[in-house]
Amino acid sequence: MLKKLFKLLGILIILAFIGYGVLYYLYNEPVPIGESGPEADALAYRMLDALNYKNFNNTKILEWSFRGDHHYKWDKEKEIVTVTWDNTIVHLDLITPQSSIAEVNNVKTNYEETQVLIEKAQNYFNNDSFWLVAPFKAFDRGTERYLVDMEDGSEALLVTYTKGGDTPGDSYLWIIEPSGRPKSFKLWTKIIPIGGVEASWEEWIETESGVILPTLHKLGPFSISMGDVKGTY
Repeated sequence: MLKKLFKLLGILIILAFIGYGVLYYLYNEPVPIGESGPEADALAYRMLDALNYKNFNNTKILEWSFRGDHHYKWDKEKEIVTVTWDNTIVHLDLITPQSSIAEVNNVKTNYEETQVLIEKAQNYFNNDSFWLVAPFKAFDRGTERYLVDMEDGSEALLVTYTKGGDTPGDSYLWIIEPSGRPKSFKLWTKIIPIGGVEASWEEWIETESGVILPTLHKLGPFSISMGDVKGTY
């Protein structure tokens, strides 16, 4: 019985490798080559203008969720994010993370558990906030911008993060509508082994503070809801 189980497991592993190889061959794309300089920066600024970037800077509080699992209230002025998941709340200090406070079932956690929860909250926030505000990070320190000529004659913006966040070296190709709003981006990241996977940016809303933010993404057969997105002064 044990031999049959190992044999079945071996077959499943082989099939998984074959399936991955087929998907990689069919869908993997290399990072496109573009040209850096004023034209690339101009396209990035056009994207920011279309999303009311000045209002983003003036927004004090951002609220959203990620696929209904993680919930956020980000005080941009104080640089503190309340991150909630399951029965856990972390008041994450973005300036001095070690001073953050964590609670489980409304009880403050001990030092060791707090450190674990702080790291988890940081990882959640870094990933989940990117799906909300990535366009506004095009000029972050350590970014490089390139203008890419697409096959259909349009121009796209490639942004590469040389440092910062959880995965420095990641690249994103922004497909931008004539209005300047992002339609989608293609990803080259360490956590997704197939390069060039495309995710939509859609169902944009204008918040109370005037900044324009997405409420939905589609990545292949999967949907990523950003929940009840709010931006206030």
